[in-house]
Amino acid sequence: MHACGHDGHTAMLLGAAAVLKRREAEIKGTIRLIWQPAEEGGAGGKRMVEEGVLSMEPKPQAAFGFHQWPFLPLGSIGGRPGPMLAATELFDIVVSGVGGHAAMPHHVKDPIVAAAHVVTALQAIAARETDPLSSAVVSVTMFHAGDAYNVIPQGARIGGTLRSLSTEGLQSLRDRVDAVVHATALAHRCNASIAWSADAYPPTMNDPELWKWATEIAAPASTENEVRVIDPTMGGEDFAFYAQEIPSVFLALGQGAKSFAPEPGLEFDTTVTVHNGRFVLHEDLLRRGVALHAHLALSYLDRAASP
Repeated sequence: MHACGHDGHTAMLLGAAAVLKRREAEIKGTIRLIWQPAEEGGAGGKRMVEEGVLSMEPKPQAAFGFHQWPFLPLGSIGGRPGPMLAATELFDIVVSGVGGHAAMPHHVKDPIVAAAHVVTALQAIAARETDPLSSAVVSVTMFHAGDAYNVIPQGARIGGTLRSLSTEGLQSLRDRVDAVVHATALAHRCNASIAWSADAYPPTMNDPELWKWATEIAAPASTENEVRVIDPTMGGEDFAFYAQEIPSVFLALGQGAKSFAPEPGLEFDTTVTVHNGRFVLHEDLLRRGVALHAHLALSYLDRAASP
């Protein structure tokens, strides 16, 4: 289960399409709505760019995107100029040794012990090699080895993710992971190989000038009558591939409410974080997202058409 609200994001843009269609005569230019596959892990935004979504005529001048945000109160809006979300990379490590009987460890080269030390050594990259005022994440999220109680296996597999708020920082993490993994495996008489994701994600960057304009336009849509400046998050977002090409703004739409009752007898806490089995999209967010999508698009074209 994914539990990130992308069905809601899709519905918001579909609703905005209906609103804009009804007001088509007022549109002073072209609005391109993008629905894409594979937001997480598949680099769907990159695929869309490669297929020409930003190069076909008329070429877009700006892009806007939203994500539901359980960490902000329902009805509020947040974001920040510059880096909003992190650059991301996935890794798959295989530590190879020599298997054998668990009663005779002196006759094997134990990949589980080597892989366990790899996991521990990787933690020092963020904890002891990264400037405490910078941001870096090295998270191991998978560890698989063996399937019998009395057999030391031939190999172990480790998987996880790297995060940084800059492309350069991500490359630095990748270089250090490569060095640490191979050196640690070798120290335990094993070998290691690393497979990286086909498409590392760049950081999601909000264009400073467009950010300033967009927050003025979006502020009245917030229950707080402003767009909060929030800290960047180490989550990744493939909207970054659009933002690499044209000025863009990505906003966080607050959906946090301790009690959401879509019907009698059902009550949910919509402050629960994403990628959690208890995550629920607050349905009131749908109309807010529809309205803000349409308002930003129409306002931007009105500005562009002004002398």
